Parts: sequence; structure tokens; C-alpha cells
Amino acid sequence: MSESRKKAQVEKQGNLVSGLKSYFKGVKSEWGKITWPEKKQVYFETLLVIAVVIFFTVVVYCIDKFYLFLILVLQHYNVIPKVG
Repeated sequence: MSESRKKAQVEKQGNLVSGLKSYFKGVKSEWGKITWPEKKQVYFETLLVIAVVIFFTVVVYCIDKFYLFLILVLQHYNVIPKVG
């Protein structure tokens, strides 16, 4: 390996280290600017998300059962053929 290549590699590693240091200094600086929500707000929004998920789960379940019922009725009256 040539001397100039070794110097370039060492310089590149130095740039990487200084770049990482600069990045984490910026992260530390920005971390202090964050405004965290209050515990009450987090609790309320968490419950809201759980309620919405449960609601849509029930809606999808009902739609699924309705289509299953519809298919069974149509098969019973031989509108669509039975599979299997």
C-alpha cells in the first residue's frame, strides 16, 4: 500500500470520527428541544387507539360473517356451486 493511500485512509477515518461526534452533538442539542406530551394525554390517546382498533376489528369481523352467510345462502339455493 502506498504512503498517499495510507494517509488518505487515516484521514478518512478521522473525518468519520469527527462526523460522528458532530452528529451526536447535534442530536443532544435537538433532544433538549423536544416537548414531551403529558402522561394524561398519552394515556388518553393510547386508549383511543385501542378503541379504534377494536371497533374496526369488530366491523371487519361482521363484514366477514355477513359475506360467509351470503355465500352459504347462495350455495343452499344453488345460485353458486359448492366447492369441495
